[in-house]
Amino acid sequence: QVQLKESGGGLVEAGGSLTLSCAVSAHSFSSAAMGWFRQDPEKEREFVAAINWNGETTYYTDSVKGRFTISRDNAKNTVSLQMNTLKPEDTAVYYCALDYTPLVRMLDIFSLRGWVRAYWGLGTQVTVSS
Repeated sequence: QVQLKESGGGLVEAGGSLTLSCAVSAHSFSSAAMGWFRQDPEKEREFVAAINWNGETTYYTDSVKGRFTISRDNAKNTVSLQMNTLKPEDTAVYYCALDYTPLVRMLDIFSLRGWVRAYWGLGTQVTVSS
């Protein structure tokens, strides 16, 4: 059984930082692709960042490049998202995703279409005030 639990969300002022963590209970975590998505109530869930099984390859949506950093610790079964220089438009519920499909074989890493077999956490709220 695969379980993911996000933590680290909260309220922060614009320009501030937060670090989200995702604790994973899953077989073969070290071979799984991991991703972060976000969603606000008026939009579809959107891709934020992804990391391959060994942490050597990462992907980001354009709006967070240079501000967010995804990382993983395969010894601890965790994945993190360091978020700096936060903006009000970053406000959303952030979800952690695990998929055993290698990133290079996904139809589209940058959308839900590529993560059709993903397991999801329940999300953590991030609110950035202006």
